[in-house]
Amino acid sequence: MTSLQKAILLLKKIITEPSSLKKLLDYDAIYRQHLQEKYQKEQLDIIDIRSILPGFSETIKNYTFLEGTSLDIDIALLKSLARQFESCHYLELGSWRGESLSNVAEVAAHCMSISLSDSDMQNLGFSLDFISMNRFFSKSLPNVTHIGHDTRTFDFQNLNQKFDLIFVDADHSYESVKLDTKSIFPLLKDEDSIIVWHDYGYSTERVRPPVLAGIFDGLPNDEARKQVLHVSNTLCAIYRRKPFQNPKIESSILPNKAFIVQITVENL
Repeated sequence: MTSLQKAILLLKKIITEPSSLKKLLDYDAIYRQHLQEKYQKEQLDIIDIRSILPGFSETIKNYTFLEGTSLDIDIALLKSLARQFESCHYLELGSWRGESLSNVAEVAAHCMSISLSDSDMQNLGFSLDFISMNRFFSKSLPNVTHIGHDTRTFDFQNLNQKFDLIFVDADHSYESVKLDTKSIFPLLKDEDSIIVWHDYGYSTERVRPPVLAGIFDGLPNDEARKQVLHVSNTLCAIYRRKPFQNPKIESSILPNKAFIVQITVENL
């Protein structure tokens, strides 16, 4: 079951059983306590996006503003990060429509996607209309390899390659994030290689405890955990073995930057 399907079911449950909202809050409380007791930390330090990408400016395409996609700034972050590598090799877990995948493919040498196949989605009960959106923007791209598989059961050693940039955006449950993190960490090419986890937060300022707990428990050691940061103004957590400079907790009340956004629609 994907994060979108879970979200729909959860919303229905909250509407029909208001008491279930308390259970959800309690669920977060369990992982906040886990984080505090095990790591003495309930949120990541926030690094200004400009510290990672000075002069940050990016144009993205194939963005639908529909349910289940990343924020536009999240995709812009990925595309800009991919530009930093001379010949970027990119791995994405959980692609669905292929919005982020198609944008990164514009600037990367090669992209690989591991995401549920059509048959997997059919077995999970998705409608044919929903399944038809699978790989919508990325299926015809020559530098993209699609692997239809559940990341939780995929043998990553069979890939037999390393990556510059890895985006983790599959199932956002604690167990799945933990397993995906364990699986992809050995696939980093070198000290400049980067992992980005999506939906670290429920919003750009509010932490999603089960995801952070999954990240921390999936990483191999405390040294790696120290290098995980929240990218300001995004839903993303980021890791690089080579430390980023000047991470800091930013004010959620007084913004220190603003973004210029231009929206243009095109027919498909």
